[in-house]
Amino acid sequence: MADWTIGDVKITKILEQAVPLPPEGLIANIDADRMEHHASWLRPHFMNEAGEILLSIHALVIESGGKTIVVDTCMGNDRELPMGLGPLSTSFLSDLEKVVSREAVDYVLCTHLHFDHVGWNTMLVDGEWVPTFPNARYLFGREEYEYWTSGVEDENISLDFTVKPIVDAGLHQLVETDHSLPSEVALESTPGHTPGHVSVRIDSQGQRAVITGDMVHHPVQLAEPEWGSHPDSLPELATQTRRDFVRRYGDQPVLVIGTHFAGPTAGYIRLDGDSCRFVVD
Repeated sequence: MADWTIGDVKITKILEQAVPLPPEGLIANIDADRMEHHASWLRPHFMNEAGEILLSIHALVIESGGKTIVVDTCMGNDRELPMGLGPLSTSFLSDLEKVVSREAVDYVLCTHLHFDHVGWNTMLVDGEWVPTFPNARYLFGREEYEYWTSGVEDENISLDFTVKPIVDAGLHQLVETDHSLPSEVALESTPGHTPGHVSVRIDSQGQRAVITGDMVHHPVQLAEPEWGSHPDSLPELATQTRRDFVRRYGDQPVLVIGTHFAGPTAGYIRLDGDSCRFVVD
């Protein structure tokens, strides 16, 4: 269970699952020679000796200004999942409650509404899906929510068991892509993976960090921003967003925490000619 301190803010990673994948299973437009070029800094944390990339599915708990925020809620237990996954039975919830009780969470923030970011929004109790965090406000991006509830179909979206119960309970709040939470935490628009996708920015006591969401799934996409992710809704916009992100945070003292980056998960973007490396913290 990794954690980081940014000024007065504490961020804790709660792992649900970590898996190796063939690179082409997730990343589009891969060039094998370029991938091998980056292997020296990708191994051992983000690529194994077999050439598989390592992907983590985890939530991040932010403690700031007396408030507790859970960023993205992974896949969840007890339900069928897209792409033939699940049902899962993991220790995620008990692991999270070692950091904060369900009842003490103030906000749940979803960077977007794909199934692996909203799963633990709810839990199965006596055959019904109920809010996992009963005292929290669930923050959904307005643009994101309105897009996926407009009749658009996507295999990565399954809102009936993960979002609808929250809305029915009156616990949701639609927010804009520049919404601020406690004074140290704010959203940052990073569209392309989905139309209303956001990242999460932390700024406290002169120290800064940013949680990527699925703006990028794997560190190699920072070095090769044109390598998209297969689930990207708007691939060209997603590529531009990754380029802008590297320009904004490259060679800056900003800790980048990858929502799907395998352990150690956090590091810094170091520019390297016309590309970059991700240097772990």
